[in-house]
Amino acid sequence: MRIPTVEGLIKRRILVNYRVDAEVMRRFLPSRFRPKLQGGYAIAGICLIRLEAIRPEGFPALLGISSENAAHRVAVLWTEADGREREGVFIPRRDTSSVLNHVAGGRIFPGEHQFADFKVNDRKGKIDFAMKSRDGRVSVELRGSSSTTWPSASVFGSLAETSRFFEAGSVGFSVTKTKDRFDGLQLETAFWKVEALTVDHVHSSFFADSATFPSGSVEFDHALLMRDIPHRWLQEPDLHSAAPCVCT
Repeated sequence: MRIPTVEGLIKRRILVNYRVDAEVMRRFLPSRFRPKLQGGYAIAGICLIRLEAIRPEGFPALLGISSENAAHRVAVLWTEADGREREGVFIPRRDTSSVLNHVAGGRIFPGEHQFADFKVNDRKGKIDFAMKSRDGRVSVELRGSSSTTWPSASVFGSLAETSRFFEAGSVGFSVTKTKDRFDGLQLETAFWKVEALTVDHVHSSFFADSATFPSGSVEFDHALLMRDIPHRWLQEPDLHSAAPCVCT
């Protein structure tokens, strides 16, 4: 039996965003999904998130747990059985520093997590982040700082435009061991506030894999930062797809 709702605090959330050739991304996605485009590109990335005081809804915050987490994600659209078009994110991979998340994810609450090592230095507006999964399949490096400057090369024209794009994608579906089934989860925040993050260095082994993303098909676009946001995770009905993700 799964806990239907958990709550806590998003202490820090970094959205590292890439623009990807739309046809390359279509081939990557399960058949149930199609990429949500911006300026003709698919938008994918990594959510690097520190969660604190995570516990079942209604439990005291002192009983909650804290963890560093990484979710590789793609902005997607899909059509429900009743014809409604919806949007959210498809998540081919989740990693966590928490043994509980690793063991309980997909069992007690939605979202299967791989175990990973995280090193994070977050001081005076500067962030130095590194993550390496225990299975050796993915690693992420990021160095950046809070900024009021928006990158001119981004496919998004402003911070406000990208904020609206990602706020709309509050529902996520994650890969599971059952290849054609995806765990559903909805993020509900007390408020939504993002700021620009100027990135000095970024590397993702996932997006650097030329077997999945051929040379020239993916490029870093921009990064966003969120801090100190109370939130809830709500279980969504699972989705099924006739053809699974090529990442599985």
